[in-house]
Amino acid sequence: MGAHEIRVRLGGISRQRTYQITSRVDFPKAIADLEQGKVWLARDVEGWIATHRAPLSESEA
Repeated sequence: MGAHEIRVRLGGISRQRTYQITSRVDFPKAIADLEQGKVWLARDVEGWIATHRAPLSESEA
């Protein structure tokens, strides 16, 4: 999962906010740093989201 997919998964947050979140010490470590950017295991990111983010209400989904 790249930064764009993380942005989408977190509800379309800004690039800057995505960078802030992915730079947190408690965010999963990237598994690779490619020319296009870092990539993370989707299951690690989904686990982090489940633990740290409030679920979307039905009106937001």
